[in-house]
Amino acid sequence: MPVQEGKTAAFSPDLARRAVRRMHRFRREEDGSLLIFGVYVFVLILMIGGIGIDLMRFERDRSELQYTLDRAVLAAADLEQTLEPEAVVRDYFDKADLGEYLTGTTVSEGLGYRSVSATARSEVDTQFMHMTGLDTLTAPAAGTAEERIDVVEISLVLDVSGSMNSNSRLYNLKIAARDFIDTMVDNTEDGKMSISIIPYATQVSMSSSFIGHFNAVGENAYSNCINFSSSDFNTTAVSTTAPLDRSMHFDPWTSGSSDSRDGRYRNPQELVNQPVCEELSSREMLVLQKDRNTLKTFISNLTARGNTSIDLGMKWGAALLDPAMRPVFAAMAGTGEVPAEFSNRPLEYDDEDSLKVVVLMSDGENTSQYYILSDYDHGNSNIWWNSTTNSSYKEYSVWVPAYNKFYWPHAGRWADSAFGTDGRVCSGTSSSGSNWTCTSSSSTVTGTPERLTYAELWARTPLQVNVDKNYDPWMNDTTARNEWNYGVRSEVNASTKNSRTHAICNAAKANDVIVFTIGFEAPYNGRAVLKDCASSAAHYFDVNGLEISEAFASIATSIRKLRLTQ
Repeated sequence: MPVQEGKTAAFSPDLARRAVRRMHRFRREEDGSLLIFGVYVFVLILMIGGIGIDLMRFERDRSELQYTLDRAVLAAADLEQTLEPEAVVRDYFDKADLGEYLTGTTVSEGLGYRSVSATARSEVDTQFMHMTGLDTLTAPAAGTAEERIDVVEISLVLDVSGSMNSNSRLYNLKIAARDFIDTMVDNTEDGKMSISIIPYATQVSMSSSFIGHFNAVGENAYSNCINFSSSDFNTTAVSTTAPLDRSMHFDPWTSGSSDSRDGRYRNPQELVNQPVCEELSSREMLVLQKDRNTLKTFISNLTARGNTSIDLGMKWGAALLDPAMRPVFAAMAGTGEVPAEFSNRPLEYDDEDSLKVVVLMSDGENTSQYYILSDYDHGNSNIWWNSTTNSSYKEYSVWVPAYNKFYWPHAGRWADSAFGTDGRVCSGTSSSGSNWTCTSSSSTVTGTPERLTYAELWARTPLQVNVDKNYDPWMNDTTARNEWNYGVRSEVNASTKNSRTHAICNAAKANDVIVFTIGFEAPYNGRAVLKDCASSAAHYFDVNGLEISEAFASIATSIRKLRLTQ
């Protein structure tokens, strides 16, 4: 249709109607509505995924930064670290190519401790989150490492049996133990650490003062050792009130009838030379000390001889860490025998600020521990001794109840009185006395024979010397030995002692005592006992020769408490 003049096609009624119809149709149409929603969801997924990627990159960089910082401060806080702590931290970051991110290092140190703190920060550029206006993420890292020896109680249990004289073992032990003392003292604040040294052989000796705090029973004026029962090894404590069997002072090893083997013939008289329990100060326990020189001098004076009783060494090592010992140490602190600041030790097992450690060393295995039977550890013996200023008349007499006579070993004759008093002297060929001829004797021997107690007899006369000198001359040799050596003593054998060692080690570990053990050129059985005793396989050291110094050094390092505190 032609367009009329004065009207334009834009305002054609037909066009208007078509437009209206299309609008109505568009309003009614539903095709393509999800497309718009899908576009929005897709964009949202991209943004969330992108944020996740940004966060993972952030966490990766942050973890690497924190890991490097933790390693750096731990190394810098090591008390054995000779470099400056700040330099150590810086070096760790530079090696990881993160040096630009280190923001600060703070060091605090003193005797026995070092604390190193560090901070770092890196900026992580975002790839997706910047669309929200967040262009970077800050990855922080911070940490503090502290190496500190707080309250430490150490029992150093050292084998000083006779085998330690072989292969320079005692010499090497002394060097290693003294270095151990230096390391511990150098890195410990004064008054924080106490060390007890327990030398052990056949027995463990105590000072007269120390044993006086216990209820030790037995006729003995010289030896200060305790014979424990098997049940005593089930606990780390040693009672201060219950009766404890005090070992006799006796020598089960020396033999021979020569006067030189008997301390009673010496002028002045001497005690037996090889007692099971020695009275020398160098063999006694040194309890609860802190002074470097006191500890090192004691170690230098150690001597080696006797059998091996790992069980007894460990029993006393654990006992000196048990809170039941506190009244004893409090009393000793009052008399100045231990430092005053140790009067409250041993601390409780659950004290979080204390560390209890046993270092047990042996070059051997458990061997026999001898003791006198109860019938021969008190009361009078059948031996008389004529004590006089005239050495010619210092002799024994043996009362033989079965014959109702005395035997004079020095003269090889029988008599109805002890040597040194008037009486009848008898001689004959029959040991039963049936052919004896006895005559009166007006003796001019000076002195007064005294009946010896068993405690007095064993203290100066070895068991076998008593047999060889006083009984063998008139008895059958085997009978004399069986009755007056094997018959008066007994022993705790190796098997029993191994079981006891196992029990006391378990008791200590059950109380959270850390047990390090060292097998120093030890045989198989000894190594097995020591491995079983240690807190773990890592706490056992099997060493030879100079390696013992490395073992003690490693233990000293382990004792130091290195921990990440923040």
